[in-house]
Amino acid sequence: MPGPLSGLRIIEVAGLGAGPYCGMMLADMGAEIVRIERMPLLPLRTPLPDPLARSRLTVALDLKQAEGVAALLKLVDGADALFEAFRPGVAERLGFGPEVCLERNPRLVYGRMTGWGQEGPLARAAGHDLNYIALSGALHSVGVRGGKPVPPLNLVGDFGGGGLLLAFGMVCALLERERSGAGQVVDAAMLDGAASMMAMFFGFRAMGMFDEAPGANLLGGAAHFYDTYETRDGKYVAVAPIEPEFYGEFIDKLRLDRERFAPHGFRFGKTDASRWDELKRELAALFRTRTRDEWCAVLEGSDACFAPVLALSEVSDHPHNAARGTFIDVGGVPQNAPAPRFSRSATGRPQAPRLPGTDTRAVLAEAGYDEDSLAALAAAGVIPEQQE
Repeated sequence: MPGPLSGLRIIEVAGLGAGPYCGMMLADMGAEIVRIERMPLLPLRTPLPDPLARSRLTVALDLKQAEGVAALLKLVDGADALFEAFRPGVAERLGFGPEVCLERNPRLVYGRMTGWGQEGPLARAAGHDLNYIALSGALHSVGVRGGKPVPPLNLVGDFGGGGLLLAFGMVCALLERERSGAGQVVDAAMLDGAASMMAMFFGFRAMGMFDEAPGANLLGGAAHFYDTYETRDGKYVAVAPIEPEFYGEFIDKLRLDRERFAPHGFRFGKTDASRWDELKRELAALFRTRTRDEWCAVLEGSDACFAPVLALSEVSDHPHNAARGTFIDVGGVPQNAPAPRFSRSATGRPQAPRLPGTDTRAVLAEAGYDEDSLAALAAAGVIPEQQE
């Protein structure tokens, strides 16, 4: 595929969630991703409709057999990067840890993604997104006032703090390699990534501007001018006119009483939240008087900082998303388009996922395996039998 990473070959040792997201981001930017699937393969007749698996070459290897690891290491010889998402020590135990790979290919960037990081008391403990963002401080303030912390899907730990952080780290290491000529290991921990995304709130807390309780801070839904409201048809809208000039337009568009609603109490360095609950109740009653589409006709496109809250089934049809091509159809599956966008090295259209193992023989043949060697690997169960 075209894109700013075109010409790079990156090996992805298949995992779940955050690892495939890293691979999708790199593939969307034009890198050639060779995804190593685990043997034995599931008996699939068609690929799973998974956007996270798009635009890959797919090779199936049994990495619990020495011959499977040897095949992976031959692919490492010609790769720019490799990434895996095992617990610390697993790749070393299997025989393709960073020391082995970098000895064979000193220019290799070796990416490692874990929840807790490669070292520390919790490094080898099991966990998931919710655990990592809990330890980072990110989860504590998410929720409704007076309630408990609420999981924000698995966006913060797995995808933002994990997959995106690893993709960023690997691209940084690949860029540095152009200066030094040497590869290195990238340790991307979801805990670290989630903590990184809390930087602004550490600053707010230091300035006395951040109430840590769930739903009690301005950006967590405490303010009447930064929240979601139900409409007459049971749908929702999101309003966020934080700055005074935007809040003024919000008041004008809704024909609110300026004496009651302005000023709203937000100024950098201090907030006056004493009337937020009262004003929120009034806005909630007002938004329930019209449907979501009727409120869009009043507020959308203005500086009132407004948007309808759309479900995944609706996003492709919104005029703004349609105009930008934010969502595309790949293999009959509506999904996100590649992002970000580039003025010169534009990305191509993603390719639908392939059946796991489809490219095994072609990729290994390119690495030097002849037909007899491939047949022997198949007979030993290291690679799949010849696909029809």
